[in-house]
This record gives sequence, structure tokens and C-alpha cells, in this order.
Amino acid sequence: MPQLPPTPANDRNSKRIRLILADIPHKIFQGDPASVISGVRQDSRQINPGDLFVALPGFTVDGHQFLEDAIGNGASALIVQEDRRQTWQPIADAHPNVSVISVDDTRAALPEIASAFHDHPAQRLTVIGVTGTDGKSTTSYLTHAMLSAAGHSVGLISGVEFQIGGHWITNETGETTPEADVVQALLAEMVAAGDTHVVIEATSHALALHRVDHCNFHTAVFTGLSSDHLDFHKTQEAYLDAKLHLIRSVDSHLSPRYAGGDVPKGQRGIRPPPTAIVRAEDPHRTQVTAAHHQRTITATATDESADIAFQPVASDATGTNIRLCTPSGALAARLPLPGDFNLGNAALAAAAAWIHGAGPVALQRALNNLRPVPGRMESIETGQPFSVLVDAAATGPALDLALRALKPHVSGNLILVFGVAGERDPARRSGMAQAAAELADYSLITSENPRSEEPAAIVREIADAMRAHGAGDRLHEEPDRRRAIQLAFERAAPDDLVLIAGKGAEPTLIYADRTEPWDDRRVARELLVAYAG
Repeated sequence: MPQLPPTPANDRNSKRIRLILADIPHKIFQGDPASVISGVRQDSRQINPGDLFVALPGFTVDGHQFLEDAIGNGASALIVQEDRRQTWQPIADAHPNVSVISVDDTRAALPEIASAFHDHPAQRLTVIGVTGTDGKSTTSYLTHAMLSAAGHSVGLISGVEFQIGGHWITNETGETTPEADVVQALLAEMVAAGDTHVVIEATSHALALHRVDHCNFHTAVFTGLSSDHLDFHKTQEAYLDAKLHLIRSVDSHLSPRYAGGDVPKGQRGIRPPPTAIVRAEDPHRTQVTAAHHQRTITATATDESADIAFQPVASDATGTNIRLCTPSGALAARLPLPGDFNLGNAALAAAAAWIHGAGPVALQRALNNLRPVPGRMESIETGQPFSVLVDAAATGPALDLALRALKPHVSGNLILVFGVAGERDPARRSGMAQAAAELADYSLITSENPRSEEPAAIVREIADAMRAHGAGDRLHEEPDRRRAIQLAFERAAPDDLVLIAGKGAEPTLIYADRTEPWDDRRVARELLVAYAG
């Protein structure tokens, strides 16, 4: 993982071990608990001299395997898991000058350790969390834009980018929601930069693996649930329960505490009560409402009654004209993203922003000046005679929604470039294959982070599933993703639309033996320039 930029909080911080472990049951194996550490890391490659290394058990590798590396990079203290004693005790014995502390669960301890090290930054921010199978990134970006339009200084932690103090930083961690030490360090940077609010995209993995513990969520947004990630969660019930952890967290929301009683600008006055936000028509609305004891706000992009409504007036392939209805009034606006599902995402974002003071004028302003959401129905335009969109749809339901949103507005053929990631829920392959077979006029099946699996085998499995769903010869197998995109452009005629789906703005392409720099948007532009030439 690339080195994060140094944070103002880290430059100032040093803490005694006993202080950051004060609320965590632990055993001192060796070392002085009064000794000082200068940082908290769970990645041995990121260790700086004087840092505390927290060894996390993983799914393919165990952080306890890298204790020697962490010490070699300058770690002065280690947090280890008691049940891994046979791994860490010989290393501790060999390094008597390194402090070693054991806990029952290092993964659960990490967020509390990191939060304490950074002086509990989430308690100095108004934190909005967004979770759901699909739509998290779009809803997070829209919420950020709407809160900003209302005059708040807003940070963002998303799978694509971070924003800190008005500056954008690419998320190069490889995780939609980074590990807890990174999350807490980012929150500390935001506090130091003067941000008052933050929007965090929270995956089910992050919620289940404690990455966003101690984030003090004030507002929880639920974008919906479909079948996915069962390779990790095993059952749909467990998957939903992981998502509902964010909703439950608003019950334990803590009042912000400010050092020396100094209340940051934008935080003065009484804030609204902790709130959960869900679509009025969401089939899991009852479970969301029952998961907490705070206020629930509903949003909708249909004609149903809700607290916030985005009522569609007219739509095309680039967006929808709407009537934006809030308890504070209604205005006409345009959402520059196509599809009813994006209307629903925008309505959820508007609800989150509205309860934090964004009235209809601010919401309208945000939509009118919306920065493109990276890799979410993002148009690629170099003067070519056909349309090109890049989208992150990487599940069957998401791809189905994207294709249904676009198809009525395409007078020519809808050409799809897509693949399915390796080492992920096998149901994704059949679901995406069915959506492509039923809705795309022609599909180029290619690689999408095959990881340890054979790329051609994944492509062949998807092709077989598409044929089983009636695709016939309306497909082509091409494991090389660049070549697949090129073939789509060569096939496209005027009035056609090419949708490149699955990766969005992801910056890498992951194989078994390598990780390549990649960006569907950059590759598409390069190939379109060559096409025009």
C-alpha cells in the first residue's frame, strides 16, 4: 500500500502506550507502558521509527508474520493477539527492547487504539455514514456536494477519493473503506484542516471487520441491499446484519467534545438528533427502522409520500429534470446522472444534507454545479460519433439497473464491456451474465480483477452463462481489457452507446502475480484518440 501523506495530527502527536490502551483489556508481555509511541499502523511497510504496530489476522496472510519487518522498520511497540502467542513470543524474546502487549482481538482493538492516539477525532466532527450494496459512492459524493453547498466544510472518505480541507487525494489503499488506522488518521487530518463534517462510505466488510468503529456516526444512510458478498458473509441475513451495524451505531452516538471548550466553526448551536435514512419504498425499510431507537427519515424518487422526494419530470441519457420536494419547500432542478436508481441515491443524499441544514436552494445549487462522480455513469467525450460511459456496476442488480436506465435513450445499439472479479461471490457471474444477455445488444466479456483465478476461465464461465440466458452470438470473449474496449469502439456506429462497466474509477487491475495501474476512463480516452486518428 502506498505511503499516506504525513498528517498534521501525526506531526503533533506522541502518546504514552498506557494512555491509548486505558480502555482496552490487555496484558503487558514486556516493555514499559509509560513509553511513548509516535504513530499507529497495521501495515508493516508503513512503519516509521517509534510507531506502534498492530498485527491483524487476515484471510490470506496474518499480520503476525510481519512482526520482524515492523521491528526492522523501526516499530518500538507491538500489539499482538493472545491466541497467536506461539508466533509472536519467540520474536518478542529476541527483541527485549520492543514493548509487546497482547489483546484478545487485535482487529477490534485497532480502531480504539487509533482513535485514542489521534485524540478521538470523530468526536470533533459530524459524521455521516453511507452503506448498501450499490449506490454508496454516488450517494456519498452527492451528500458531500450538498453539505458543501449549504456552507459546511466537509471531508470525504470514499473508495475513489478522500477530501481533506478542500483538497482531493486519490484513495490508493485498495479498499473502499480503509483499515481503521487509516480512517482515524484521515479524520484527524480533517479536524486539523478545519473540516466540521465528514461523509464515510462504509462497506459491509468494513462494518464487520471493525474498520469504522469509533467513528461516532451521527447519520446513517442505507442505499439498499441485494445479494452479494456471500463469499464473506455466508448468508443474506448476515450480510444485512453487517449493514445494519451502521444503523445501530447511531444509538450510541456521542456528543462531540472539544479540546478546551473551543467549538469549531459550523458546529455551534444544537445539532439535529441522530438519524437513519432509508428509501420509503425500500423492502428493508422495516428492518432499518427497527434496528435503532433514533429518528428515521425517508426519501423517494417515486410518487410515494416521503420526507424528501425527487419527483421526475423528464429524463434522457444524461440525467433527469426533477421537482425537488423538502419540508422546507420545493424547487425545480436537474440531476446530471441517468436512471431512476440515481434519483433514489440523490434523494437519500438530499435527506442527509437537509437534516444538517441544507435547504432546497442549497440542494438545487449542488445539483446545478455537481462535480462528476468519478466512474459513476461518467461520460467520456473526445469527439467520437458514439456515446461512451464508464460505470462501476459490478453486481447483477447494479448492471441491470444501469442497462435499463440507458436502453430507452439509445437509438442505436447498447454495447457493453464488462467482466466479473475473481475471488468474489460466484452469484455475481450469473447475475451479471443474465443482465447482459437480456439488456445489452452486444457484449464484450473481459477481465475485471481476476486475482488468483485464470482470466480466460472467468470470461468463459460468464459467456456460457450468457448463452444459457439466450445471448446467442451477441457476445465476444476477450480477456485483455484494453483490447475488449478497443473492439467495442471499433464495433460502435453513430447513435450507439458503449458502456464500460465494473471498475468505474478503480486505479488498478489485479492479477495473481501483479497489480497493474489502470483506469477505464484513461484507457477509453487513449483508445478514442487513437480511433479518431
